[in-house]
Amino acid sequence: MDTKADTGSTSLDTLKLAVAAAVLLGGLVAYYYYVDVATVIRALGVLVAFGLSVVILLQSTQGKALWRFINASRVELRKVVWPTRDEAIQTTIAVFVFTLIMGVFFWLLDMFLLWLTRLLTGQGG
Repeated sequence: MDTKADTGSTSLDTLKLAVAAAVLLGGLVAYYYYVDVATVIRALGVLVAFGLSVVILLQSTQGKALWRFINASRVELRKVVWPTRDEAIQTTIAVFVFTLIMGVFFWLLDMFLLWLTRLLTGQGG
């Protein structure tokens, strides 16, 4: 049994990940190194470096697994039954009312405990 096949990682994949990281890091370093160049051009260079690093990353085993996970997540997201506007408004109102009730409850509890502490310590007057 091959241990590299079990983990799904090879030295080529490790090299691809290192190259992707190097490209991204190179884009960031270039952004700060070429201060005299227009900011828009430097930002575009960072975006190009980011795009290249993503393309390189997706060529590795880990990148392909990530892409499969993203696609599976999109499929599951389409299965979600989202609440209607009225349901969302009703739920929001319920949360606000509950928060208000709990806020008043804890304020009253705090006032009672403050009164009790002052009474027990002799500071109440």
